[in-house]
Amino acid sequence: MSHAPAAAPHASHQDEFNPFLSMAQLFDTAADHLGLDKGLRDVLRTPDREMTVAIPVVMDDGRIEVFTGYRVQHNFSRGPCKGGIRYAPDVNLDEVRALAAWMTWKCAVVDVPFGGGKGGVICDPRKLSKGELERITRRYTAAIMDILGPDRDVPAPDVNTNEQTMAWLMDTYSMHVRKTTTAIVTGKPIALGGSRGRTEATGRGVMLIAREGLKKLGMKPQDARVVVQGSGNVGGIGAMLMHREGYKIVAMSDQYGAIQNDAGLDVPAVLAHIKKTGKILGFAGAKEIEGGKKILETPCDVLVPAAVENQITTENAQRIDTKLIVEGANGPCTAAASKILDDRGIMVVPDILANAGGVTVSYFEWVQDRMGYFWSEQRVNNSLEQVMVKSFEDVSTVAAKHKVSMRIAAYILSIDRVATVYRMRGVFA
Repeated sequence: MSHAPAAAPHASHQDEFNPFLSMAQLFDTAADHLGLDKGLRDVLRTPDREMTVAIPVVMDDGRIEVFTGYRVQHNFSRGPCKGGIRYAPDVNLDEVRALAAWMTWKCAVVDVPFGGGKGGVICDPRKLSKGELERITRRYTAAIMDILGPDRDVPAPDVNTNEQTMAWLMDTYSMHVRKTTTAIVTGKPIALGGSRGRTEATGRGVMLIAREGLKKLGMKPQDARVVVQGSGNVGGIGAMLMHREGYKIVAMSDQYGAIQNDAGLDVPAVLAHIKKTGKILGFAGAKEIEGGKKILETPCDVLVPAAVENQITTENAQRIDTKLIVEGANGPCTAAASKILDDRGIMVVPDILANAGGVTVSYFEWVQDRMGYFWSEQRVNNSLEQVMVKSFEDVSTVAAKHKVSMRIAAYILSIDRVATVYRMRGVFA
């Protein structure tokens, strides 16, 4: 465990793709508007705790392979840390730091009583069996046990992890503490204390924020052409829910390619095709888009980048052709690209607001687990809508007050809420 050094306040051009430095630039811009002193900036920018662990695993062929895992707890001040665990070959500590910090601001912007955390394991799940993934998960959980707990740090699914991963994590933790502890994770199967509406929560939040953004632009969903980069838990479900509300989804993508139909995609059929074949390419009711990230340049009214970070950069920001961007993914726009989009007058609802539906319903799940009383899906969805709409209005009010973009306004609002708690609690000595 170690404390991370505070990031430099301004990243150079070559650091555009470093997510932690990108977050730090946005942080400092918001902190300037709040007039925060250097000491408080350093406290809020620096992760409270970081852990790097070795994960030795016996593979199916009998050999032992050692994986590397991370857990970063960015901030404890408002409550337990909260954040997903991702499995991917390109996981690195700077990425996990940035994602943990974004979780702090995300929880604060929707005003749920959590701090930010994030975890990751360097591995390629596509090359691992279910048994190997289970053994990685259980050994990783055991390695970070000392910093987990319903009142300390509550993980959740993220890229390449799911409710089965969370079930393994919950069971491992429960066996170590000798009691079933459902509130240790969220995003679990309903049979293990999961919440109804959790799987759809992030996508539903994206749909609700798109609706509120279009209201600001004087548009109706039925008149909006939508492009969705991604077709998984955020992009796919978000596209499905928007399709049901009358939006015309004209393009979608996955990690293998992208498809387009200007008359509107049959989203349920697209998702059924992906489930059957494993990829979006080959769908009969659309044409393929050449080039992976070219989908982002497809003309539309609403663009939903719902894949991974660093998709809209200084290289393509000038070619983005949309009225509204709703960030379904974490960090899909670099800080430098955000400035270009702002200068071009494109309204961007940032990730820390736009995709906060997931952590909001995770909070509801945590509450239900601790109460031992579970809500109907309608109650979950109604409560989520109230939180998302109010949070959008709060950010819009700050944006108007400070005459800044929605992104900077979201950071101002969230950082102010965390800083206020720090001032009231003081520094323990």
